[in-house]
Amino acid sequence: MNFKTFFLLLALPVWVPAFSQTVKPANTIPILPGDSKETIISKAVQVVPTANQYAALRNEFIAFVHVGPNTFTRKEWGNGMEDPKIFDLKTLDTDQWCAAMKAAGMKMVILTVKHHDGFVLWQSRYTKHGHGIMASGFRNGKGDILKDLSASCKKYGLKLGIYLSPADLFQIESPDGLYGNLSKYTTRTIPRPVAGRPFKNKTTFQFEADDYNEYFLNQLFELLTEYGPVDEVWFDGAHPKTKGGQQYNYAAWKKLIHTLAPKAVIFGKQDIRWCGNEAGKTRSTEWNVIPFNEDPNQMNSFPDLTANDLGSREQLYKGRYLHYQQAETNTSIREGWFYRDETAQKVRSADDVFDIYERSLGGNSTFLLNIPPNREGRFSNEDVSVLKEAGARIRETYAVNLFKSATGPKPVLDADPRSFVLLKEQQPELIIRTPQPVTINRLVLQEAITTNGERVEQHAADAWIDGQWKEIAAATNIGYKRILRFPETTSSRFRIRILSSRATPAISNITAHYYKMRPPQLQLTRSASGLVTIAPYQPAFNWKPHGENTLKNLGTGIEIRYTTDGTTPTTSSPVYVAPFTVVRGPVKAMAISKNSSGPVASQTFGLIKQNWKLLATSGDTAQHSAALAFDADEKTWWQSTPASGHGFIALDLGKVYTLKSFSYTPHAQNKAGLMSKGTIQISTDGSHWTNADVFEFGNLINDPVTRLHAFKQAFTTRYIRIEATETAARDNSVSIAELDFFE
Repeated sequence: MNFKTFFLLLALPVWVPAFSQTVKPANTIPILPGDSKETIISKAVQVVPTANQYAALRNEFIAFVHVGPNTFTRKEWGNGMEDPKIFDLKTLDTDQWCAAMKAAGMKMVILTVKHHDGFVLWQSRYTKHGHGIMASGFRNGKGDILKDLSASCKKYGLKLGIYLSPADLFQIESPDGLYGNLSKYTTRTIPRPVAGRPFKNKTTFQFEADDYNEYFLNQLFELLTEYGPVDEVWFDGAHPKTKGGQQYNYAAWKKLIHTLAPKAVIFGKQDIRWCGNEAGKTRSTEWNVIPFNEDPNQMNSFPDLTANDLGSREQLYKGRYLHYQQAETNTSIREGWFYRDETAQKVRSADDVFDIYERSLGGNSTFLLNIPPNREGRFSNEDVSVLKEAGARIRETYAVNLFKSATGPKPVLDADPRSFVLLKEQQPELIIRTPQPVTINRLVLQEAITTNGERVEQHAADAWIDGQWKEIAAATNIGYKRILRFPETTSSRFRIRILSSRATPAISNITAHYYKMRPPQLQLTRSASGLVTIAPYQPAFNWKPHGENTLKNLGTGIEIRYTTDGTTPTTSSPVYVAPFTVVRGPVKAMAISKNSSGPVASQTFGLIKQNWKLLATSGDTAQHSAALAFDADEKTWWQSTPASGHGFIALDLGKVYTLKSFSYTPHAQNKAGLMSKGTIQISTDGSHWTNADVFEFGNLINDPVTRLHAFKQAFTTRYIRIEATETAARDNSVSIAELDFFE
């Protein structure tokens, strides 16, 4: 604490529970029998992060990298028995990884040096039969991905972390594997000497361990002594398979880590916990002071905490220990932890990444985003583009503090995390004034957690508008950092009110920012009855959905203009407020903000499908019936039953039309039944058919998007039949996500 802050504290009445004066701040504080609820809360506000935990919190946005045999088998979890030669990496560009991560604003990368399959990405002395990169063709068996990444991290100023999976299917499945082999615990020396491979670091340990724990400790010793400083060691609780009642001697692991990597935090144990999902979903209230029934510093195993409420007062009352254990919000930029392919494996949008960034970092946790390298050893172009755009938004928004010239309590405006203000008991609020009105839509608040713990339980922000205070945002706790998001507001006076707190609020920093809304790309859809809906485009991302409305979260201030005559929308075009009816023809739409406009979305709609009827098909399945081929929903599809011959679907369009073209939308879930060639037939009675045209669509497997076919000659009909004569995968079924016909 600086001297100015100290004198300020003397001048303010504060809320300091009498009991808190006898308890020193600590990372873990026991609850004693007979402690009252008031005493428990008094203890809770004295629970603070360690120096390592606080440094990890200040990393804020970090990267995960998963690469291994799964990159080539396209599996999420291997079985441990893969031939190492399947790891067919020809090139590696860790500089490109680090440049992309740096552009995103990340401060650390954690490499999965061993996943559950037991395959190692470094030149380990201890992996039998060379189950790792040393037995692959990569650099003739001499490659070391961790070594390359460590050098790149130093070049780009990134911290390095390692994920060493405790589960090891290779050691489970191998006949002489060490996992669960029922070996006895005896005194083992770590590291175990290996002829011709001495260590420069001469530290040794004596541990009581069985064969697998010795193996694991030897691997940790290599990783923590031969690749430079390690700032995070990442363990998870996944167990694809167990054997022999194998137990982990975490106490030994911890001692080795604390000795060899004294600045490292340990994920999955007492330092950092999993947020409880892999989707990027965040709690509205994320307390990092949470209760335990055992002393966390003595625990060997830490359960996953997935409940929505972990640290409320009611939860604290149930514990025997109060402990600071921060959350890490982890998810992947792609659908899966490992790379599979460029097309079917979708990538998160920059909107989604930026939204998760604000929700996780701004919700008292750290954002850990996985980027899986492709089979060329690089981040894919689409992933890099998203990282660069997200990073640009972070810098554009948060590098500019609109309270930089403001007046108010200096400790909350000086950007110094060590200074803070203790608020008054009778009027717990802060007022900040700017020399001129500023327009903001983000406020960042921080508590002095290293000295005063987590205290605020509810708070609100106001702006002075039209001669009175108007509430612009409200939330629950603050902790390390809270980002408040709200519609843009212009004022020269702002107020932070603390509505409830566990003790005298200790506010460290307050900054104000403006996020420039990007008018989104739009998508146009029409119901079977002809109602057109215009909405922001939501990229298909079907892996562990977080359920958040990303664009709504990011802010407001966007209007949508549209036309139905084929012209480009302008600021004079009609404003979209609700779905409207379009019988047929073009609709164009554009999102517009006060600063810019988005791309024009255009869709030409065919016949309204409300009165269409199914006449006949070659068969369908219970989940994918033929009616789904014309339900005006591209997310559903008809899948015919496998059969010999050609699959077909016949429709009654409800009345006679003169048709000039049709479109076919394939489903994108798999390769089954994509119509690459076919015949169009028409009928006057719905029973007897004549050929009207043929069609052909190429490259459907790699590019499963809507295809339009113009008829060689327009024809008039009410009844129409589509028959597939060939599918892209040469299979014996047919699938259609949507059919449309145009006059």
